[in-house]
Amino acid sequence: MRAPHHISPHTYSNPYEELGALDDGPLEEVLHEDLPDDEPWTPPHHGRSRRRRRGRFAGLPLALKAVCGLLTLAAFLVLADRWALLYAEHRAADTLEDQLKLSAAPEVEIGGFPFLTQVADERLDSVRVTVPDVAADRVSLARVTATAHDIRLHADGPTAVRGAGIPRLDGDVLLAFDDLNRELGASQVTFTGQGRDRILARGTLPVAGHDLRLRADARIRRDGGRGIDTQIGGMRLDIGDLATYRPGTRASQGLHLTRDAAAALTHETRKAKALLAVPSVVRALGVPDSTVRDALRSDAALSRLTGRPDFVRQAMGLNLVDVAVENPDLLQRLGFDPALLDALTRLTRPVLADRLSLAFQLPEPPSGELRLRDVRVEKDGIRVRIEGAGLAVGRSD
Repeated sequence: MRAPHHISPHTYSNPYEELGALDDGPLEEVLHEDLPDDEPWTPPHHGRSRRRRRGRFAGLPLALKAVCGLLTLAAFLVLADRWALLYAEHRAADTLEDQLKLSAAPEVEIGGFPFLTQVADERLDSVRVTVPDVAADRVSLARVTATAHDIRLHADGPTAVRGAGIPRLDGDVLLAFDDLNRELGASQVTFTGQGRDRILARGTLPVAGHDLRLRADARIRRDGGRGIDTQIGGMRLDIGDLATYRPGTRASQGLHLTRDAAAALTHETRKAKALLAVPSVVRALGVPDSTVRDALRSDAALSRLTGRPDFVRQAMGLNLVDVAVENPDLLQRLGFDPALLDALTRLTRPVLADRLSLAFQLPEPPSGELRLRDVRVEKDGIRVRIEGAGLAVGRSD
């Protein structure tokens, strides 16, 4: 076995003693070294770096500096031009609202760029005006859109425009079916387009406490230069499956039994006898008096009479309004409400046509001319093209 290694006491050094020996050494001299009094401390000087930064900006090309300046100036000019444009559009909308007595301010869009240059020249390329909900007789126009071209301004300065002259204007008027259905909704009538100039009216009409089914056709046409006219045709009120009322004085008009109701007479003895008991009915049917007397005494004879092929057609041809004049109780026996018959006789063709009329007139401008150019039925409503010339807004003096 290998013997353990022994450290000689003469080779061992104490680290604490070595540190103590440094008291009078170089470290003490360094720590107690006096600083010279004639050299005060000053902060470091960075002037060289600042000169370097200024030198970088100064090194930009002169042309680039000019471009930056022009772009900044252009941005301020565009901002000022747009602000002036918005201000002018707002003032124009307020003026139109007051002069035309509108329920709401219209939307005004001034075209052309720049705006301030046009104002300085007292001329605008175009102005587009959109007016919602314009009252026109019984209905409201859903939207009126017009664009004025080459407007001449009457102004004392950029912010003092007294008025404007409009040499030429074009636009369109929309009479929306949705608005018509809402405004005439008391009658529960719905309007839909059918072709270029035809409108179908379908719905119900309350008469004497009864909801009668309504059917009518309207033809739209231009009325002169400033209005449209509605010709109502095919008006018909269905009283359930019992009868149909067509207002008018012609033979095909009046109150007539439906085919189903007339056919039911062939099986309802009581109603058939009540009908044949009226002399005017017998004359209208063209039945010999002897045949009628037999039918009133014998159900078999009555069945032979009502079973003839032409009886249903003849019964449908009877105008029950005329029949009721001689025998007012007859319609009640056939299932009619007497109050309904009285209300129907007062519901004349002009009265019913007026309820369904969609006619209107454009307002007459204080100066110049405003006229209709075309009337067309479209999917969403009646669209009318308009044009104007020599119009003026505001004051010219």
